[in-house]
This record gives sequence, C-alpha cells and structure tokens, in this order.
Amino acid sequence: MFGQIGIYLVETLFGFFVLLLLARFHFQWLRVPFRNPVGEFVLATTSWMVMPVRRVVPGLVGLDLATLLLAWVLQGLCLWAVAAMRGIDPAPLDVIARAALDLLRYSLYILVFAILVQVLFSWINPYAPMAPVFNAITAPFLRPLRRFIPPLGGVDLTPLVLLVIIQIILIVLANL
Repeated sequence: MFGQIGIYLVETLFGFFVLLLLARFHFQWLRVPFRNPVGEFVLATTSWMVMPVRRVVPGLVGLDLATLLLAWVLQGLCLWAVAAMRGIDPAPLDVIARAALDLLRYSLYILVFAILVQVLFSWINPYAPMAPVFNAITAPFLRPLRRFIPPLGGVDLTPLVLLVIIQIILIVLANL
C-alpha cells in the first residue's frame, strides 16, 4: 500500500512539472503569447528550472531545447524512480527511449486538452479572453485539415477529425 502511494506521489509530482515544461516548450514553438494567466503560470512554475539549463543548452531554430531536454530528463528520472520503487533495475536505454515516447504522448494529451477547450470556447463564448491562446495552440494542426474538410452546415468538423487522428497515434504509441 505504501509503495503504491509513493509511486503515485512520484508520478504526480514529476508528471506535473513535465507537463508544464512541455506546455512551455509548445507555447514557444507555436508562438503562443505568454501574456495570459496560463502562460504566466507556466513561466512562474518553470523558470527556476529552465533558466540555469538555458545557460548550458542553447536553442535551435526557435526551439527551446533546454526546456525540452529538462522535460526529458525529469521524465526519465520519474521512470527510473518508479522502477526502483518496484524493485526493477531498468536498462538506461529503455528509460531514455520510454521517456521520449512519454514526452510525445504527453504532448498529444496537451493538444487534445487544447482542442477540447478551444471547441468549448467556440460554442460558449468565442470572445473569451483565453480563446486566442487555445486557438494559437490548435490552429497549426487544424489548418491543414481545413483545406480538405469544409464546414458542413456551418459546423467545423476538423477538431473531431484531429482528435481521431491523435487517438490513432496514441494507440500506435501504446503498442511500441
């Protein structure tokens, strides 16, 4: 019982920071402004980790590699800690590969969340102050689909199609 509680706490703590670091990485990659409550929260909770790593790891073509590397290392430490709590000695390459797959999976979860919130905003209040943030996150992924899928009866089905595509990718990742 205490082992399960410990594993849960480790996964929750590390998962929280990994998701925030990935959100920060994606905000910068997709050029989502940080001048909003979500962006300010992400910056406030991750800057203490990211700034020292940025001195050592430079960015590349507009990508914040320091943030991505930090998320990868934290996810790897989480996997290693959970394996150690279960009494397993994992191979380092397995931890590295699984951490990378987990980052991809978490990134897809962030996109799913953004799509769902963006769709809710479009139905309830498209002029909400946070709507542009979620539009900026989802637009690069919805734009290519909108070229091929026209609105039907004034309803945009591209978020639904994108959610189906993401779910297929998640199924493939689960079987790797």
